Amino acid sequence: MNSFSGAVVVVGHICLDIIPALKTGAVLEPGRFVNVGPATVTTGGAVANTGLALHRLGTPVRLVAKVGADRFGAAILDLLRAHEPALVDDMIVDPATATSYTLVIEPPGVPRLFIHWEGHNATFTAADVDVTVFAGAALLHFGYPSIMRGFYADGGVEAATLLRRSRAAGLLTSLDVVRPDSDSEAGLVDWDTWCARVFPHVDIFIPNLDEALFFFDRSRAEAGVTQADEGLLHALAGRILDLGVAVVAIKLGAAGLYLRTTPDPARLPSLGVAWVGRELRVPAFRVPVVGTTGAGDCTIAGFLTGLLRGLPPEQVALSAAAVGAFNVENARNAEDIPPWETVQARIAAGWEQISLEISLPGWRRGIAGVWYKTDGVIEFQA
Repeated sequence: MNSFSGAVVVVGHICLDIIPALKTGAVLEPGRFVNVGPATVTTGGAVANTGLALHRLGTPVRLVAKVGADRFGAAILDLLRAHEPALVDDMIVDPATATSYTLVIEPPGVPRLFIHWEGHNATFTAADVDVTVFAGAALLHFGYPSIMRGFYADGGVEAATLLRRSRAAGLLTSLDVVRPDSDSEAGLVDWDTWCARVFPHVDIFIPNLDEALFFFDRSRAEAGVTQADEGLLHALAGRILDLGVAVVAIKLGAAGLYLRTTPDPARLPSLGVAWVGRELRVPAFRVPVVGTTGAGDCTIAGFLTGLLRGLPPEQVALSAAAVGAFNVENARNAEDIPPWETVQARIAAGWEQISLEISLPGWRRGIAGVWYKTDGVIEFQA
């Protein structure tokens, strides 16, 4: 497989995340006074989370998103500049409305609650992305169009336009979505039509299980399915591959990561034969969980970094799981992700994994805890 030179252009949703430190057992009820700890104030959204994680891993990035000319917008730009001044070069400052923010309510051991203002994310469209940003880049990562009004309200026309333009410039395309609230404006969109229009222009799609079910198996999503066996994962990925996607990775939290790729060697020849017709699962790495906000975005950054470095799918998936694990050890989204070499050294040192057990016929356990379909596989060498 070839490695790819050039930057990753990360386009889409950005906001300021405010995360109060909540104690175990905190009761959140109207009329109560709840004592909390210090707040973590950090950048959020796909552009910040995935973009900063890529940057910290050593992958060149260009960030394209909108902020307002207000204090929250200035805070986002300052936080990005603290990592690298050039990270704000392609950011858009628009005084027309207030900057997007999210209040993240995450008591220990309790599902997260997000209180969100969409801000400029609602007005962002393909026209905001100057095609000059694609020059010399290798890949476009497009994050959260499913909660950006300019990209969902038209049935996917703007989203498809952006992806098509990036492909015309010679870039691979990667997509990340967020499940909208079912009763919201976004939740009522005809997502079947949207997906049929958008996904033929996507090379790599990395949702979590809940997102994959919402877009491709709505009945199970509405039933609250939170776990999936290999049969369901295979079926979900198959529906996505049938729309034209080449690489599907489904994030499973503590259950690791599932990967399935196109059987067509002509679909994405730049990836090489090791990526053709593959299906595997990798376990999660064991860590103390401090916060999970941004973990999925960081997992994607690990996946894309490994792919662009020319690694085989098993190592790419393991690296993705490892970067996600680094994220949940802290509450600052992507800001504490270490360099790529540190991630690989911790894996090589025998980082403990959460064991997977698969009983379906045709699956076999390999080294590093990787399970894979045995038909036509290329044996994984660490």
